[in-house]
Amino acid sequence: MGQGRLPARLGLACCLLLLGGSGVLGSHGASRGPWEEEQGPVAEGGPWGRVKYEAMKKHLRAVGALSKQYWQYLACKVWQEDCEEEKEEKSRPRPGWTLPLLGQNYLEILSGWYCSFGKCCETGDCRIVNNITGRLEADLNGQLHGQHLAKEVIVRAMCEFLQSPRPEKPLVLSFHGWSGTGKNFVARMVASHLYRDGMKSECVRLFISLFHFPHHKYLDLYKAQLKKQISETLQVCKQSLFIFDEAEKLHFSLLDAIKPFMAHYDNKGQLDYRRSIFLFLSNLGGNTINKVALDFWRAGRAREEISMEFLEQRLRLELQEPAENGYARSNLLKENLIDFFVPFLPLEYYHVKLCARDAFLARGLPYTEAALDEVAKMMVFVPKEEKLFSAQGCKSVSQRINYFLP
Repeated sequence: MGQGRLPARLGLACCLLLLGGSGVLGSHGASRGPWEEEQGPVAEGGPWGRVKYEAMKKHLRAVGALSKQYWQYLACKVWQEDCEEEKEEKSRPRPGWTLPLLGQNYLEILSGWYCSFGKCCETGDCRIVNNITGRLEADLNGQLHGQHLAKEVIVRAMCEFLQSPRPEKPLVLSFHGWSGTGKNFVARMVASHLYRDGMKSECVRLFISLFHFPHHKYLDLYKAQLKKQISETLQVCKQSLFIFDEAEKLHFSLLDAIKPFMAHYDNKGQLDYRRSIFLFLSNLGGNTINKVALDFWRAGRAREEISMEFLEQRLRLELQEPAENGYARSNLLKENLIDFFVPFLPLEYYHVKLCARDAFLARGLPYTEAALDEVAKMMVFVPKEEKLFSAQGCKSVSQRINYFLP
């Protein structure tokens, strides 16, 4: 047993002992139970008392044996590598012994609770939750405003990918739209629903272009470091999440450097990257997306009528135009390595009010419709004539509610 795990195991043992003391897991095979100490040998009660006493002793012995099995079961659930030596013994049938369903369910809950405080295995994969069709879909519906296309594409793409037993390549999603429309918000939400530790998970790596790769003269060094960091993360977690913020500012050579990790798996390398997920967050395409939304509004059509097929064609055309951006100059588009383009529409006045409401609720503060209107009016809206879309989306809304605090 490693020295680093001894305190953790002692802590778990204490939890089991406390539960045992409360009668959940029973005593640990003690020869005398609490009733014996209080009552001593049965001196009163006649034959019925003695029958009850003998039955109680048998019960305590059975519970003690059961507790030992529970401990072995839970220890194997938490530290699976320690059970390797016992596999042969466990494979032999044990007449008369089956783990009671209620106890097994209870220990599943207990091991999950214990693991919520720290790692329970060598790799980060044991911390994966992949709660997509449940909480992620519900949270997107409740917290992401004005983005019907993004909700639909993200949930569908994630579900299909995670349910595939043998994906041919990693999942690559490219988020596009103005600043403040929800790209970072959704990326962090995805991480929190894929992994128990969210953005703090060792399976998640966030790269911000101007922060991590600020100088073009160090591109060779950046490429080597980027490949190394991706490889190390994949060695720890087969299902890794890589987020590239400000992707439009990534040099095309950096995009080409990570291209092999996003391509179809050829089985030649030892590192299997097929279960990894790449998210690219970019302001590119924002003008095209906004123009489509504005045209629909001017035509008297609801923004929910904008279809993915209609918008994606125009978005691809803008991304393929020769320009000083990594997308146009790399081979990601030519080789169809991006699986889904996720457009984020510009936010209107009503959506900004919803963001303000969420900011008040997140702080546990009361709000009024008048306060939400005041927050929304602080934002700049474009174009000049219609003043329809928030130029900053919902960015800085949470800071602006400070004006309304007592």
